[in-house]
Amino acid sequence: MKELFSKDRINTGRQIELDIAKSLSIIFMIFIHTITIAMLFDNTISDPYYVIVGSILGGLFSAPVFMFCMGIGIIYSRHSQPNAMIKRGVKLFLLGLLVNVLSFIIPHFLLQSIFNAGNLMPIFGGLILFYVDILEFAGLAFIVLGIFKKMNLSNKQLLLAGIIFSVLGFLLRFSDFGSIALNIFFGYFIGTFYKFTAFPLFSWIIFPIAGYVYGHYFIRTKDKSKLFRFWPIFIIVSIIYFLVYMVLIYDAFGTFPEGYYFYMSPLLTLFCLLLVHGDLGFSFWLSKRIPENLKNKFVLVSKNVTAIYVAQWLLIPITVILIKYVNKSIVFNDLYVTLIALFIVIASTICALSFNKIKVKLNR
Repeated sequence: MKELFSKDRINTGRQIELDIAKSLSIIFMIFIHTITIAMLFDNTISDPYYVIVGSILGGLFSAPVFMFCMGIGIIYSRHSQPNAMIKRGVKLFLLGLLVNVLSFIIPHFLLQSIFNAGNLMPIFGGLILFYVDILEFAGLAFIVLGIFKKMNLSNKQLLLAGIIFSVLGFLLRFSDFGSIALNIFFGYFIGTFYKFTAFPLFSWIIFPIAGYVYGHYFIRTKDKSKLFRFWPIFIIVSIIYFLVYMVLIYDAFGTFPEGYYFYMSPLLTLFCLLLVHGDLGFSFWLSKRIPENLKNKFVLVSKNVTAIYVAQWLLIPITVILIKYVNKSIVFNDLYVTLIALFIVIASTICALSFNKIKVKLNR
């Protein structure tokens, strides 16, 4: 350990492998979200495409990596004081609720206006607007981590807390509290029966916690080549486990229930954490082989990842609905989904950069 890690911080400033990993995670999210919306209409999306692009890249290589990097980012942030983290958490939580309103209301308004389908208060009398997505989770996670920092918990205590949360999330998943409102409220913390949350706090907070602890060592790593030397093994083993896991669930249920990923077991969580390390190793390997201008693009996406995430949730449903309106006979297939997702990646990045320019001008 002493040979690999220094007592002092060495890897300060931007770490390109973190930028690459975060950028790829948001790109993969855009792909899975595009698939999800396209599947609401006529489609011939193939099972291999859904498994590889949706479940593996859009699952294993997206949210866990994103959240883990979020934890590492706290180590590098100039605003890692407890109160600053709690304040940031509140902002992210409220932003998540705003995104819910826009991403549900606008598409349903278009569906009602164009296809005479949908309504302005969709699904469960509008309570779906309080659905828990990654921004709400991130907000709660920052608040909890800020409180933990106030308590001066050690790294071991933080990991223990994360493990306890993970086990509780597993034991309590699919709980039904007898009403939609209560299921949605408790869905912020555990995966409730109607799947009102994609990222319940208890099941997922282990990722930013593990990332935060990992970051303490990452920033002091003397030789990253040694740190990541077995990265292909970490990825391969994790993917094999996930595929076996999927087959077992398919055999039992006929389809792969999303709750078994979003409300993941501690064992699946462990393999996801192993994969994250492998993914960071891959990103490190890639950073040594790509040109400088491509590195700069990854940095650009990484810096604007929150704004890009917000933009894509507005653009994807609107884009798919408008394409269906222009060509009512269209059947979304693997190629169409890929082209739409790539368009959304570019459009979301442009929107994010434009928003930041406007924000800078307003702050002057």
